[in-house]
Amino acid sequence: MQRRNFLKVVGATGAMIAVSPSTITGELHASDGAMFQAFEKVQLVDAAGAPIKASSLTKEVNYVFNYPFASTPAILLDLPDATSKDVELTAACGDKFIWKGGVGSKKTIVAYSAICAHQMAHPTPDDSFLQYCKKGQATMSYDGSGDVKGVGGVMVCSSHLAAYDVTRGCKNLNETAPEPLASIIIEVAADDTMWASAVLGGDKFHAYFKAFKPELKKYYGGKRKGKKKVSGNVTMLALNEYTKEIIQY
Repeated sequence: MQRRNFLKVVGATGAMIAVSPSTITGELHASDGAMFQAFEKVQLVDAAGAPIKASSLTKEVNYVFNYPFASTPAILLDLPDATSKDVELTAACGDKFIWKGGVGSKKTIVAYSAICAHQMAHPTPDDSFLQYCKKGQATMSYDGSGDVKGVGGVMVCSSHLAAYDVTRGCKNLNETAPEPLASIIIEVAADDTMWASAVLGGDKFHAYFKAFKPELKKYYGGKRKGKKKVSGNVTMLALNEYTKEIIQY
C-alpha cells in the first residue's frame, strides 16, 4: 500500500519523532497539543457504494467526505502539480509538526479537515463557505502575494476570508486563521483505492461539536450520532453534489 511513510512531530523540546501512520492506534502528542491521532482506516466510496480509484479523480475538484466523525467534513483534492514535501507547520498552541506531502503516483492528492481554523465555518448540505479555489480563479481571500504566486490555487473560507496553501499542508496564508487546517491522512492502495486513516494537526472537532449542536440535530439526528466515529467506508461526493450552494468571494 502506498502511503506517507513517516510523520514527524516536533515538541517544545525541539526533539523530532518519526512515526508510521499505519502502526499508530492512539494519539501522538507534541507538548500540549495532540498533533497526530489515528482513527479506523476507512475506504472512500461513491454514492453507489463502489470504491473510488485515485486515477478517476478530476483535477482541482472539491470532493467532500465526512471523517473521522459522522458529522465532520473533509475536502480531498487532486492538484495540478506535486506538492511540497516535509513542510514544517505551527499549531495555534505553538507546537511545530511536519506535513509530509501529497500521495498517489504523482504526489498530488491531499485531504484536509473542512472545518476552518478561524471560526469553524464548514460545508453543510445547505451551503459551503469553505472550498478550494482553482488556479487562476480570483478570490478576495488571497491575492497571490507571499509564498503562493498567482491568483487562486488556495483553500479559502469566504466567511471571514481565511486562506490556506493546499500544496504545503494547508498552511494559513493570512492572519485570519491562527493555524493550518488539520490534514486527513490518505493512503492509496496497490489497487488504486483510497483510504482515510488519521488526522494530523490542530483538533477542532470537540469545539465544533459544542458550537453546532442544532446543526448536528438537523443533519445527523443529534449530537451522539454526529460524534459517532466513521467505520468501514464513507461516501465521497463532489462539493456541488454535497451542498446546495457554494459561497466563494
